[in-house]
Amino acid sequence: MHHVTANGANIAALGFGTFELEPADAEAMVEHAIRAGYRHIDTAQMYNNEEAVGRGIRNAGVDRGDIFLTTKVWTDQFADGDLQASVRDSLERLGTDYLDLVLLHWPNPDISLKETMAALNAVQEEGLVRHIGISNFTAELIHEAASLSRVPLATNQVEYHPYLDQRPVLDALAEHGISLTAYCPLARGAVFKDPTLERIGKRYGKNAGQIGLRWLVQQDNVIAVPRSSKPAHVSSNLDIFDFSLTEEEMAEISKLHSDDGRMINPSFAPAWDTAA
Repeated sequence: MHHVTANGANIAALGFGTFELEPADAEAMVEHAIRAGYRHIDTAQMYNNEEAVGRGIRNAGVDRGDIFLTTKVWTDQFADGDLQASVRDSLERLGTDYLDLVLLHWPNPDISLKETMAALNAVQEEGLVRHIGISNFTAELIHEAASLSRVPLATNQVEYHPYLDQRPVLDALAEHGISLTAYCPLARGAVFKDPTLERIGKRYGKNAGQIGLRWLVQQDNVIAVPRSSKPAHVSSNLDIFDFSLTEEEMAEISKLHSDDGRMINPSFAPAWDTAA
């Protein structure tokens, strides 16, 4: 597996996501993922499974220092003081004395981003977290967050898959040396039925999902965190580092982008960027 290096963070290009996993599944799947070879685990306060994720990591029997662990602060904890306290609570739930990466889960226009970024910097400077970042931030918000942060940002975690063009976000991140972490990278399973991805997959003996993930991690500074509750899928998602797509295949997959490709769009989402 290759790693993405961004502003001092060295992150495995494929991680295991835990969104929508009930605690029992989260514990079992995190343990399975680590035993299968994953070294990057992604959770969030809002997922309500941090304790289970921590147990899964410990059950796997791998040194904590070999695991890159990410969590995300929910938007109601963005005020100075609240954010720091919430990170300490996450550390307790996860059963660890530090986090590799902490992200702001969504933008919150009701609390000053300057105040929130100062609090996020404070947990890094205190040694509670090694790296900080953002999630679901648009190009404009990326520039604003980067300008307000004393500590360089490691990543912006956003929805990204073959059906969603994230070029404005990618361009903004590149200006600041920030990576993109793709959530929902399998487009809620839609990639598995895609004829283009299936056709390309036959050339390499891979399924359509593996082709979609390879397309992501083969891009510069892009990481993917697929989630699954099926052990076989967890293992097969990892099996994407023994081949490379051609430039023509990469371009063909990029043409699958559509104007209505976004799948995660809650009422509190920011005004998304529109690709040219």
